[in-house]
Amino acid sequence: MTGVWALLLDRPLSAQEAAELTALLPPERRERLHRMRLPEKRQEVLCAYLILRRALREQYRWQEIPPVVCEDGGKPFFPDEPQVQFNLSHTAGAVLAALSDRPVGVDIERIRPLSPLARRRLAEGTSQEAFFADWVRREAVGKWMGAGVRPHGQETVCPPDCRFFPLETFAGYAAGICVGAGAETLEIHRHHLTELL
Repeated sequence: MTGVWALLLDRPLSAQEAAELTALLPPERRERLHRMRLPEKRQEVLCAYLILRRALREQYRWQEIPPVVCEDGGKPFFPDEPQVQFNLSHTAGAVLAALSDRPVGVDIERIRPLSPLARRRLAEGTSQEAFFADWVRREAVGKWMGAGVRPHGQETVCPPDCRFFPLETFAGYAAGICVGAGAETLEIHRHHLTELL
């Protein structure tokens, strides 16, 4: 079964909550977190692992996040639990986690005004919503493949052994999942930070 957990960051973390969540992070991720300058980006990362922990508890009854290692392309995995695949994504104000028994890639993006460079890339008549819908599709497929998103102009095509689904998470966000073909039911769990802490 494939499950998706979306978390809306409806308030900032307190210093104590941030410290408690930092202790849950895999050591490698904790080191990277300390190098991040923007507090809101640190909060996104902390909350991504908070929702991953919740997902693992709900789907597999695990109480802790097992060790996490990253492939050469940066895709994380559980080396001691290869039967469980996961992926994370975060953006301003929201995070997304997916669990599956097959390879999986997810992305979530806050729909926001586009930069002049992004506007030039848009075809005439393409909306911001369409731009971000395409972006999350490309990112989720790239993450499923373990390669990340390709530069604009280089199409990220969903291989025959995977399927992409747009996700409805929260107003003002575009999200999507790419999962191995034949994956069973897709459940979406939506939460607010206030209810989890």
